[in-house]
Amino acid sequence: MDIRIEITAPLGERYDDILSPGALEFLTKLHDLFLGRRQERLSGRMLFRQAIDNGRNLRFLDDENDIRRNRSWRVAGPGPGLHDRRVEITGPTDRKMTVNALNSGAKVWLADFEDATSPTWANIIEGQINLFDAIRRQVDFTSPEGKEYKLGADTPTIVARPRGWHLVEKHLRYTDQAGTRVPTSASLVDFGLYFFHNAAELIECGTGPYFYLPKLENHLEARLWNDVFTFAEAHLGIPHGTIRATVLIETITAAFEMEEILYELRDHAAGLNAGRWDYVFSIIKNFRGRGAGFVLPDRKQITMTTPFMRAYTELLVATCHQRGAHAIGGMSAFIPNRRDPEATEAALAQVAADKRREATDGFDGSWVAHPDLVPVALAEFDAVLGDRPNQVGRLREDVQVAAADLVNLRIDGEVTDAGVRANVSIALRYLEAWLRGTGAVALDGLMEDAATAEISRSQLWQWAAQRVTTAEGTPVTREWIERILIEELDRFGGDAGNRFEDAAAIFRDTTLEDDFPPFLTIPAYTRYLVDTRVPEVTR
Repeated sequence: MDIRIEITAPLGERYDDILSPGALEFLTKLHDLFLGRRQERLSGRMLFRQAIDNGRNLRFLDDENDIRRNRSWRVAGPGPGLHDRRVEITGPTDRKMTVNALNSGAKVWLADFEDATSPTWANIIEGQINLFDAIRRQVDFTSPEGKEYKLGADTPTIVARPRGWHLVEKHLRYTDQAGTRVPTSASLVDFGLYFFHNAAELIECGTGPYFYLPKLENHLEARLWNDVFTFAEAHLGIPHGTIRATVLIETITAAFEMEEILYELRDHAAGLNAGRWDYVFSIIKNFRGRGAGFVLPDRKQITMTTPFMRAYTELLVATCHQRGAHAIGGMSAFIPNRRDPEATEAALAQVAADKRREATDGFDGSWVAHPDLVPVALAEFDAVLGDRPNQVGRLREDVQVAAADLVNLRIDGEVTDAGVRANVSIALRYLEAWLRGTGAVALDGLMEDAATAEISRSQLWQWAAQRVTTAEGTPVTREWIERILIEELDRFGGDAGNRFEDAAAIFRDTTLEDDFPPFLTIPAYTRYLVDTRVPEVTR
């Protein structure tokens, strides 16, 4: 076997089952064929971001206009088990979440290796083990406290979300045919291991290998994924088009290329998703240096009804339905608190209003982050859909969105002292939990993940760089942010064994320096989550 993937971290129980010789050979082939193209696409991202920094305005693609003018083409659409997606629950792939998500009553479970997962070596490989077991209905377990977790009879369709193209998996090292050794692509690792072990079993169970694709920035990145899918299907002898992919439109650049992204993936495309929080982060990141007209107010004031967010979601629904694809709504951050009935009531009302708006606007389904929210979202979509599995037939021909609408960020709102402090606190506390291996964290009644932490730190960077003054008259400076950070460390960092000092170091490096790292998790992963122990076994 031609295996040029080396394991550089210790192997836990059953890791060999996932990192089998056949799987490692498959990963080798994926890297042989696609690692170079991945690097080209990442280089393209950097160049395009520099062009935006230098004043380039975003626009719809002229050179691809034949795709837009041709109204006849359609995407593959939903595969078995994906026709009704009215409620999807998202979450990491730890054992407890796996059982709870599959027992939640949702139609789909987004099994997340990306923003809701802290990419420790254990989380990634044991997450693959948990999915392997869940697909074969052997995931039941008893917690250390004696509580039993067992699958019910009816479970959601699983859609796995691999990590984005920009991320690497440093615990696996690839050697190319010239002898150069580099870390593996996290995208190819997550996709490859899940597909290799589970594609045939999923088909046998009546569904299929389905994926959410995160962080795409243009149609060329979609083309790369489509070629990965085509190769993988051929390699395992699975009919072309069996894979179904839903693309998260969570970058401002991808919003201008929705039709082209669907076209590139048309043999495998099931739909698009409005990934709202990463979308806000992408806007801040790309326009952070473009002046006061691109400065957004406090995060809590950026709602889905603000004009630029509404333009984005309306365009997504219209684009999807014109091409036979599902439009899936995003995740409201509000979550219930079983110990606080009043807070729970308020959260349920917020989520219900959000899902009512999405269903009324034409979305075919939406996300929730907590099992208690499934009935709330289900009721809102049931009220609109009735017995229909979706509303793809609602074409939304009334929607007219111009390029300027997507980047018109002038909205009513303000930056406040409380908003600055909230961003510091959220980013710090999220990073501390992330360093301890938790990727989705309930903070102050909201579900925070990597995307919301990115909004928090990028807003702070931009507010300081653009010399914003708060509504109370306080200049936002790095020195003031540092003082708030120290106060938050004093407030939360007292317990032994926490990671707040490390979290503060990441915060300072990604928020308070002149350079703006495109993702805070990249330096954090390299510095703190890479296991440097000598592995027990290497291949």
